[in-house]
Amino acid sequence: MNSLDWSVLIGYFAVMVAIGIWSHKRVDSVSDFFTAGGRMPWWLSGISHHMSGYSAVMFTGYAGIAYTYGVTSFVTWSFPIALGIAVGSKLFAPRINRMRSRLHVASPLEYLKNRYDLRTQQALAWSGMLLKIVDVGAKWAAIATLLAVFTGVSLNEGILITGAVTAVYCTIGGLWADALTELGQFVIQLLAGIAMFVAVVAELGDHGGFFGVWDEPELQGHAEPLVGPYGTVFLLAFLFIKLFEYNGGMLNQAQRYMATATPREAERSARLSAVLWLVWPLVLFFPMWMSPLLVESQKADGSDSYALMTEQLLPHGLLGLVIVGFFSHTMAMCSSDANAIAAVFTRDVAPVLSARARRWNDRSGLIAARVATVVFLGLSMAVATQVDSPTFKDIITVVIKWVAGLMGPIAIPMMLGLLRPFRRSGPTAALTSWSMGLLAFWLVNYPVHWAVEGGVPLEYQVSIPLAVSLVLYVLIGYAKPEDTPERMAVIERVNTDGDGDSAAAAVPAPAKAPDAASARTPDSP
Repeated sequence: MNSLDWSVLIGYFAVMVAIGIWSHKRVDSVSDFFTAGGRMPWWLSGISHHMSGYSAVMFTGYAGIAYTYGVTSFVTWSFPIALGIAVGSKLFAPRINRMRSRLHVASPLEYLKNRYDLRTQQALAWSGMLLKIVDVGAKWAAIATLLAVFTGVSLNEGILITGAVTAVYCTIGGLWADALTELGQFVIQLLAGIAMFVAVVAELGDHGGFFGVWDEPELQGHAEPLVGPYGTVFLLAFLFIKLFEYNGGMLNQAQRYMATATPREAERSARLSAVLWLVWPLVLFFPMWMSPLLVESQKADGSDSYALMTEQLLPHGLLGLVIVGFFSHTMAMCSSDANAIAAVFTRDVAPVLSARARRWNDRSGLIAARVATVVFLGLSMAVATQVDSPTFKDIITVVIKWVAGLMGPIAIPMMLGLLRPFRRSGPTAALTSWSMGLLAFWLVNYPVHWAVEGGVPLEYQVSIPLAVSLVLYVLIGYAKPEDTPERMAVIERVNTDGDGDSAAAAVPAPAKAPDAASARTPDSP
């Protein structure tokens, strides 16, 4: 990097902070901080939903998969996400929006104490928070390692710089700042992605051109959709996993649906995100698929291939823009995760732990939300310093195996609890499916994995916990139905339109004691 590249990078950080400061005036309440008061335009929500699903891991771990295996990186990652969001646009997006407007909640998990009970809500809240700390820690480590490659700063310094900038804008401006910075980050990503695409296409003239290049020996097998550990079972598992994960199972995407004014706008937001996931990753992945022709990776897993291409093909200035694109992905995801986890802690966990938290008004609740955001970012940054990031293998392990494997047991009770066909499944089904899914993850990935020669294939490591949770949730619901009138009323309120679908439905402070909160009727404000 030279001074021009540094100017682009520093300018980017300055703009992100400025957006956060500008967004501050739009945040007057907990509702504004966590759900944008239900006033976010559908197109902004859709772009924000799309951007909050990326991170620098795409340019490291997934770049390594693309370098090694080719187009399977798209077929088994972004395609399942696009399909999952498209299905979720009808199945989940409108219902999650009604959670805010009809149940008057600010956290995606807040409705669970009425849909199930307080124990279920707390189990999902704590496990979700812990998983996201590890997940976001891996993202910080990935971007900090890229920063170290390009600038020479240490890993810990890179984590501190990116984390501090993100903390400033998302703590000050809440979800509005997240969405507006993600819009800016999308524009930067667009410019950087196209620049890299054009630079790579220009290099293909000596390799048969855009279409003939696939016949090159270096790309042998790279056009196969399912290869290596990424086979049919893996694809089917990821289709289910991404259906839950990217429609709210990982919490931050659910907030984008909650932030729109109406269920119809939430649906449009999801469809826009699905289209972006189907089209835009093709532009980003194409240079990665071509990387074996242009560079020789210094790492066995190919995770440094995209960074090497960037340095080789782009002039200064554009190099800085692509590096900013790396940051934009990770900061978008991490800031959205921070806001979501702050919502869960402030709305779901703190009122159970503290009588004082149950008496928070808008001002004190907003202060608590900002403090929780900073604490979450600090904890995830601390985890990042412990990730063995120079190998990148551990980062992609966290993202694919841990997040995909553990997300199912957490998301299934939350997401399926919104749907009428699963109305029989109550607290027993929810807690059993959650706990047995987590146990299945541990057994498959550790004792069984160690006992099997060659280990358990990745496709089963991520699919078995989801399958166990899903089967138990359904079967226990039929064996022990717990569809009380109060729980049925919650389901009906999120499945039907009616009074209460206002764009700025009030979100009260969590003022109930734990026992009263768990017994609160769905018709209570």
